[in-house]
Amino acid sequence: MALDRFFRRRRPQQQTGADVPELWTHCPECKESIYNRDLMAAAYVCPKCGHHLRLNAAQRVDVLLDEDSFVQLSGRVQPVDALNFHDTEAYTDRLKRAQAKTGRPDAILTGSGTLLNLPVTLAVMDFAFSGGSMGSVVGEEISRAAEHAAEHGTPLIIVTASGGARMQESALSLMQMAKTTVALETLAEAGLPYVSVLSDPTTGGVTASFATIADVIVAEPGALIGFAGPRVIQQTIRQHLPEGFQRAEFLLEHGMVDAVVDRREQRPYLANLLGLLTRQGASA
Repeated sequence: MALDRFFRRRRPQQQTGADVPELWTHCPECKESIYNRDLMAAAYVCPKCGHHLRLNAAQRVDVLLDEDSFVQLSGRVQPVDALNFHDTEAYTDRLKRAQAKTGRPDAILTGSGTLLNLPVTLAVMDFAFSGGSMGSVVGEEISRAAEHAAEHGTPLIIVTASGGARMQESALSLMQMAKTTVALETLAEAGLPYVSVLSDPTTGGVTASFATIADVIVAEPGALIGFAGPRVIQQTIRQHLPEGFQRAEFLLEHGMVDAVVDRREQRPYLANLLGLLTRQGASA
């Protein structure tokens, strides 16, 4: 063996697989690497630039509710391919892939819990499941959550993250806009508050229905909120759109949302808000 080969520096082999934990996350906005433990402590908000990273449903529950207080209500309703829909692939195959990816039957997680000791009913949309699209199961679970809140006398919080109605369910999906709107009337009749938290993105039929009929509409900083996408609107009206169009701050300036609240401040903000609306004091 030649001496140059013997003393040649060898590059360390990069380990891969489930045994190597992912310790860092790259911020999609500022491209900085963030230690995951620091990111979790900051409610998944980049400590460098303040960008709000997208959360899955379980992470959202952990960020909002008191530890170990969440009791799941959803999960018993399964989606079906009532129209035998097939585009580039079968709808049933899309569902199986999304279910395997998220570990839940559809793009919604609902349950009850406490927010700084204040009892609430919570519904959270999961964008990781088929873009958080609203199908029959999403509409049914939100309706059941509203009925549960009315029955138990608790406020309802819905956190939205959706690309809109689910095209594979066609008119069945669009019907959920009316269904959820009617179901939320039970809360109004019972004198209970409903607060929506619009996260990035909230668009399409979700924006046009239950997301924007809440008593108080809260948005996360920088969230994209609208019905049609800005590119579609610009092509339709043939005009340049103003800077920041359809972002949370733009909508706040124009009266579509009531507040833009940093995720790190949402727990005390929502607890104080609901405490005032229900005349109950929230305690840390």
